[in-house]
Amino acid sequence: MWLNKELVTDSALHSYRKTLSNSGPRHVVIDNLFDNATLDAIVNVLQQDSGWQTQKHTYSALYVDNAKWQKTRKKNRFVQRDTWLRPAPGAGSNIALEFLAFLRGEEFMSLLSRIFKVQLTDINVAKPDINSNYFRLGATDFVNQHADDSPGREVCMLLYLNKDWHQGSGGELVFTGVDDKPVNIAPLYNRCVLFDPSSPGSEHLVKPVTNENTQRYRYNVTSWYWSE
Repeated sequence: MWLNKELVTDSALHSYRKTLSNSGPRHVVIDNLFDNATLDAIVNVLQQDSGWQTQKHTYSALYVDNAKWQKTRKKNRFVQRDTWLRPAPGAGSNIALEFLAFLRGEEFMSLLSRIFKVQLTDINVAKPDINSNYFRLGATDFVNQHADDSPGREVCMLLYLNKDWHQGSGGELVFTGVDDKPVNIAPLYNRCVLFDPSSPGSEHLVKPVTNENTQRYRYNVTSWYWSE
């Protein structure tokens, strides 16, 4: 239901591992990894404006309230975006929620473990659910340069859900890269980016979304994974 089986064969995984070993930062871009029809259904859920809440991070603190945000200098603010609110328990089935559960399930985490040759597990993660979620960026939002290298964090996954994205829309992921060679990745529909957050050059930012965007928002899934 979730994965494109043609892209998770042994030969495909071997290719991903080879790409990881030859890239800086250690990353691989996989297009069409997931089933398109399933992602279409998820996007229909995400386009309901009632399911979102603004999230703000500074370099000194995460999830700051508006009062603290207003007192923080702009250069010390690194994230302003919307985060998806999970439905309340008992609200019924929701394909967007089911997909987040799949991303933290045995099948997908085992796949990532094989690609990165490290055993991923949530055994020591206090709140696994909050480490896989949907986000959206509007024209006034931003994700400035930062690192995702928390202790024990082995893999970061980004999955983009933007149909008809075109050059000039903005929203590209930019790794600082190595040897003064930044890496730019467009947020195309069903494009999955996997990277090692501790590898050199893995600090990253997101280019601003522009008014040329054919949609109101840039959508993505972000998921972080740890080893023991």
